[in-house]
Amino acid sequence: MQKQLLNNSPLPKGKAGVLSVIEKLGYVQIDTINVIERSHHIVLFTRCPDYKQKYLHVLQAQDKKIFEYWAHAASFIPMKDYRFYIGAIEKKPKEDSWLGEWIKENHSLIKKVRKRMEREGPLTAGDFADVTDRKRGTWWDWKPAKMALEVLFWQGILMIKERRNFQRVYDLTERVLPKNLDTTKPTIEEEKEFFIRRALGALGIATIKDINSYIGVGGKLNEWVDKMLKAKEITEIEIKGIKKPYYVLSKDIPELLMEKKTSDTRVHFLSPFDNSIILRDRISTLFEFNYSLECYVPKNKRKYGYFCLPILWHNRLVGRIDPKADRQNKILIINNVHIEDKKVISKGFIRAFAQSLQNFSRFHSCEKIEFNKKISTKITKTILKHY
Repeated sequence: MQKQLLNNSPLPKGKAGVLSVIEKLGYVQIDTINVIERSHHIVLFTRCPDYKQKYLHVLQAQDKKIFEYWAHAASFIPMKDYRFYIGAIEKKPKEDSWLGEWIKENHSLIKKVRKRMEREGPLTAGDFADVTDRKRGTWWDWKPAKMALEVLFWQGILMIKERRNFQRVYDLTERVLPKNLDTTKPTIEEEKEFFIRRALGALGIATIKDINSYIGVGGKLNEWVDKMLKAKEITEIEIKGIKKPYYVLSKDIPELLMEKKTSDTRVHFLSPFDNSIILRDRISTLFEFNYSLECYVPKNKRKYGYFCLPILWHNRLVGRIDPKADRQNKILIINNVHIEDKKVISKGFIRAFAQSLQNFSRFHSCEKIEFNKKISTKITKTILKHY
């Protein structure tokens, strides 16, 4: 958790701290679900107590220190890493794929959208009227002009200049990239080794599967892991009770061997898309914590709740909480609290839990916290004692 900046790691204040988090994690995933604040804001708030959403906007729109593209998923990525994504950007879809077919069929439309962007950009998808009479495509039922924008974005011709009310604002890549940015395309070896270092630098220890999955655009990295092993830049380690091998950056071994208790006394509520838990098999193996997001599960089949956040305490995942922000009435509604490790229920934990809940509520501009009546009365009363 030290590598994931969840162990009281010292960070600069303000937007510098936000940039530091994105650079150290390698990316922060963007998500649209807003039953509480969107995931990227939760991930940054968890690590930067003074976080404000405007910091992220300034870093993207004004300072040009971050950009949007696909990492593990759609993400904010450090601008200094841009050159290592060029290989992914240049990949073309197979001609017989649905996307390849769509591009061939809509070549004229894509060209028109690009020309208009050259003349009038930056523009949003809403600036393009759908003048076609064709049936909507299969890709999330987007109108053709919006799909053309997305294709141009995937191809690296357009970038996201900023977001306005979460809506993407597109512009030509040459107008978005900083003028002094190194855009030299790396060699295959440089690219692959970069993504391996990125994964291990953020995860600390990882399996081959973890390394391949942390930033998915890097592709299969097994061959280059072997090369870095031979060069002794990374080291294979064993974990008692786990059969598969783990890997670590050799320079991080001294830190790994230092047995030190966490100095972080806070309770953290982790976004379902938080970098520390996004690899579900990893947290199941290392933390013995089985987690899945249930918002895609029918209500009658949910076990814990619509948008449960894992609870982190002293480097352990000890439970989950299902919050919802009633923005109109400024109430943070807690639909469920489930503590799996009952041994953690102590005065120290409850006090820290209550404090984190208050901070979480304030972050959502809520003035009141309400607990669902279905939650154990014992848990609710214990928590409320510490407000």
